[in-house]
Amino acid sequence: MRIALLVVTSLVMLLLLPSAGKAETHVQLPQTSLTPGDVAVIINDSDPLSVQIGQYYREARGIPASNMIHLQFPPGRAALSREEFQELKAEIDQKVPAHVQAYAVAWTLPYRVDCMSLTSALAFGFDEKYCSFNCGATAASPYFNSPSHHPASDHQLRPAMMLAGLDFEQVKSLIDRGVAADHTFPAGHAYLVITSDKARSVRANYFEMTAQQLNGVFPIEILETDAITDRHDVLFYFTGLVRVPQLDTLDFLPGALADHLTSAGGQLTGSSQMSSLQWLEAGATASYGTVVEPCSHMQKFPFPAIAMFHYALGASALEAYWKSVAWPGEGVFIGEPLARPFAPELREIRTGQFELRIFSPRETRLRIEQSRSAAGPFKPSPRQFPIRRGMNRLRFNFNQTEGYLRLRW
Repeated sequence: MRIALLVVTSLVMLLLLPSAGKAETHVQLPQTSLTPGDVAVIINDSDPLSVQIGQYYREARGIPASNMIHLQFPPGRAALSREEFQELKAEIDQKVPAHVQAYAVAWTLPYRVDCMSLTSALAFGFDEKYCSFNCGATAASPYFNSPSHHPASDHQLRPAMMLAGLDFEQVKSLIDRGVAADHTFPAGHAYLVITSDKARSVRANYFEMTAQQLNGVFPIEILETDAITDRHDVLFYFTGLVRVPQLDTLDFLPGALADHLTSAGGQLTGSSQMSSLQWLEAGATASYGTVVEPCSHMQKFPFPAIAMFHYALGASALEAYWKSVAWPGEGVFIGEPLARPFAPELREIRTGQFELRIFSPRETRLRIEQSRSAAGPFKPSPRQFPIRRGMNRLRFNFNQTEGYLRLRW
């Protein structure tokens, strides 16, 4: 086999001259995110809107029918008691397929279980150690900043995100944005905003470090203002304020993550503060907020650097957001769980020629392993190729009578 290497700026081309027409090459990428088969959708059959949302999400994402979990309980309340929840959780545990790694919740109400958020109660089970008393700390999440793509297998928890909105059209738009975001590698900006509300700007202590660590990955602006306006490239917006003005002047790119650090943002309806739902209404694809008083502990809110890093690795919105919160017991995650704007994409652009698009938050190297059988053994190619921070395009031509290749980075 002959290999020639040509490097032109960020385009790396591996040229292996193909043989005449009979060879078939199978190329396997590493897993970077959850897939539709990893997610179970929870529906309340007593709520017509929940049923409509769940059915639409199943079709939009190709969720297997066996992953649809149907419950029945009175809809419309913001909170469940721990006893009510534990009864429902037992039913979910009995119905969920063993391979499922995460939940998509097809409703907006309820969003709380006693002193926990619904999404965390689903992940951990109801447990008061995830609640704070007298403004104290809570139990930490083993999923925080984890490299795992199998949280149920590796950490014995299934993180959840709510497909939330005030009506079907809002949730449909949310789902459509998430699906549209996949593999788009958006060239948007991250806005890290330090507001006049110092108590709610505690994350600002880490903004400079975030910009340094992700330099060359995302364009990051650190701004001292109560709101950004007239921006049309918003991919990340992290701020701290009771209410965030001027959202109607912004354009969020599909897949955008946005949240405001405040006490009651996770009270999705009837809150005295801005509901995190307003980020989704404005065009964000996922958000986060606390459902009870968190007392300004940074660990109870997303760390922007961690959310952005895992998103850049190709993680889904659910994974990137969940991995960014150290103490998530009181916080609710809302949005389209499977949005994957930076998931790598491999296309066969002509017979035997492939193009790989990959986004990376760090410098690394591409490794190729080859085998004549899908079962292996796979042997590493002696050549490795650099991957830069940010966007990379790699093209491959393979000259094999038949074979299997695994790409690793």
